[in-house]
Amino acid sequence: MIKKSDTRKIAFLGDYLPRKCGIATFTTDLRSAVATEFPAMQCLVVPVNDIADGYAYPSEVRFEIAEQDLPSYLRAADFLNITDVDVVCVEHEFGIFGGPAGSHVLALLRELRMPIVTTLHTILREPNAEQRRVMRDLVRLSTRLVVMTERGRELLRDVYQAPAAKIDLIPHGIPDMPFADPNFFKDEFGVAGKQVLLTFGLLSPNKGIEYALRALPELLQEFPNLVYIVLGQTHPNLLRDEGEAYRLSLERLAKDLGVQKHVVFFNRFVELEELMRFIGAADIYLTPYLTEAQITSGTLAYAFGAGNAVVSTPYWHAAELLTAERGKLVAFRDAGAIAGAVRELLHDEPLRHTMRKNAYRLGRDMVWSRVAQLYITSFEQARQDHSFVGRRSSPIKTLDEQPGQLPELKLDHLFRMSDSTGIFQHASFTVPNFAEGYCTDDNARALVLAMMLQRLGQSSPRLSERAATYAAFLNHAFDRTSGRFRNFMSFDRCWLEDVGSEDCQGHALWALGLCVEQAGQGSFQMLAAQLFEQALPVAAEFTSPRAWAFTLIGIDEYLRRLSGDRRANQIRESLTAKLMQRYADAATDDWQWFEDAVSYTNAKLPHALILSGRCMSNTAMLETGLKSLRWLMKIQTSNAGSFRPIGSNGFYPRGKERALFDQQPIEAQATVSACIEAYHATSDMAWVAEARRAFEWFLGRNDLGLALYDSSTGGCRDGLHVDRVSENQGAESTLAFLLALAEMQALQNTLTSFKEPPGE
Repeated sequence: MIKKSDTRKIAFLGDYLPRKCGIATFTTDLRSAVATEFPAMQCLVVPVNDIADGYAYPSEVRFEIAEQDLPSYLRAADFLNITDVDVVCVEHEFGIFGGPAGSHVLALLRELRMPIVTTLHTILREPNAEQRRVMRDLVRLSTRLVVMTERGRELLRDVYQAPAAKIDLIPHGIPDMPFADPNFFKDEFGVAGKQVLLTFGLLSPNKGIEYALRALPELLQEFPNLVYIVLGQTHPNLLRDEGEAYRLSLERLAKDLGVQKHVVFFNRFVELEELMRFIGAADIYLTPYLTEAQITSGTLAYAFGAGNAVVSTPYWHAAELLTAERGKLVAFRDAGAIAGAVRELLHDEPLRHTMRKNAYRLGRDMVWSRVAQLYITSFEQARQDHSFVGRRSSPIKTLDEQPGQLPELKLDHLFRMSDSTGIFQHASFTVPNFAEGYCTDDNARALVLAMMLQRLGQSSPRLSERAATYAAFLNHAFDRTSGRFRNFMSFDRCWLEDVGSEDCQGHALWALGLCVEQAGQGSFQMLAAQLFEQALPVAAEFTSPRAWAFTLIGIDEYLRRLSGDRRANQIRESLTAKLMQRYADAATDDWQWFEDAVSYTNAKLPHALILSGRCMSNTAMLETGLKSLRWLMKIQTSNAGSFRPIGSNGFYPRGKERALFDQQPIEAQATVSACIEAYHATSDMAWVAEARRAFEWFLGRNDLGLALYDSSTGGCRDGLHVDRVSENQGAESTLAFLLALAEMQALQNTLTSFKEPPGE
């Protein structure tokens, strides 16, 4: 065993106590064990915060990361490089880092100049595309990979093609406690003379507690002194989203089953010392988890290593650990099987104690002091591997290597323009113009913005409240008899028309589709899905190409969540065919467009084809979208190279002069969005440059050199005239800027997190 190491300074990156989650407990225990075994070694911590105020961390925490703030990951990398850390030990779980599938952490790892040892707490057998991409880069960027089970090692090799030589198998650490008779601890909890079943950990529906409860009536017929203790508070994320609904449902179930006198819920997060006394008092530990795809369980490791007899469903960690008379495995979601296994162990005391002893013996290899030794061995190997291979990151970056600076998101004017009904259409300078009332177009765009910001992790209680208002506006605007949305509403809440425009319907479907895609994140999924289903059929008969385009973008979002919807797929095929036919009928070599005039919200037409072509694997459709967008960008470029959208004062009829003014913010936003989609479809960085050029129109890179975005208010001016900017800051222009900013931020996050190193 190593007692001395040349490693001087280690940084642990992950959640950390007092944050209440399993990763925080693991990181804290691992750091403490390493510091205890190697007192000369500096062990600092860089935790990830999921709340704005952070936590009251101990002194070893030296730098904090805001979960959804990508720049804070890059600042953390600078800190670790500057403080000359020898090894960074990452505790990885998809859900604790920001970005799609936790991709923000990749930006940090890519900048580090020291070896990286990554502990993988979750290894998925069937990852989605984003999870697979994150794992691919995580495997590549890590010098060593730590798994806690043999199954984990197999998955890393087979699913993610990780080199076997860089994988270390180190078991989940456990406290070192003596092998004791459970009766020694029972007095403390008032259960002396009773048989005690225990489940502990943060409470959530995937734990399967209801099946353990349903096993009790049968068990109590033979063991009337049986007590089932459920120890642990509700998971903070579940508590935030749903309150105590799950715990209350379990309490109701216990009463309905008539076993409430035999069930104890301890609704709190207990410290280690008290936890080990609870474990010590248990005769049998239950883990009735519902699915097999759990590669490691800290609660199982703690109970098993302490010498508990364990009854568990066969999730991956349990199936590997509970062999050779070290526990009993039962079928998933089977209360009768749980009852049978518990009954056997309570009747057969020699078998139960044999299991306890076998588990305890194996657990000696899992105590934290032993695990700390194994981690140091991995750290030392990582330093040797790193020294041999070298890293390609540079301590400084030239300007072209740095991400472009984006304005800070400021929602003041959005909130100023919104009331309890919705968002106002227009403003007199920066003051809402009540006389012009509201419209569905703008409320749909505002709802899209709220969903985009939620996806970016930049939502807030105030924005969530406004999002509910915008969704309520769409719900009220919808006429269920005609299947159409009304558009214009006066300040006194009277509709000014019976049927809105086709474009209005398309905007609403775009917003509703995005709400459906954001399911499970407080995004009104059920209401949105109902409205989308009722509003979509009429779009199949529309004649406006822009309404087709907005509808297609909404369908794409909707199908990301509900891909099996045949009608949505059929309407997508119909609308894309119409758009392709429009292009075929109108386009020539020198006029690569869908109509005889280039008019408004132009980039949405190629955007819809690029998006649909990519998702439908239709090469002709994708190429048509890209070709038309290239042509559009060409005619929207000034002699100075700046973005020059088609002016609304006459547009651009075929064979005639194009209008240079008034230039509208919505054109810049639509172009930004289309160019970003073109990049996602092609991986061609030229489209990123085009998106940036269109976005900079808002900031003053335009024909007049004047900024339309007002950083003092967070609003955007309504347009660029021939000699000035409009001083009014209405909803359409402000939402255009904020939507473009949100999409540019998402793009920048992707480029920063997934940027391939030189030579790869």
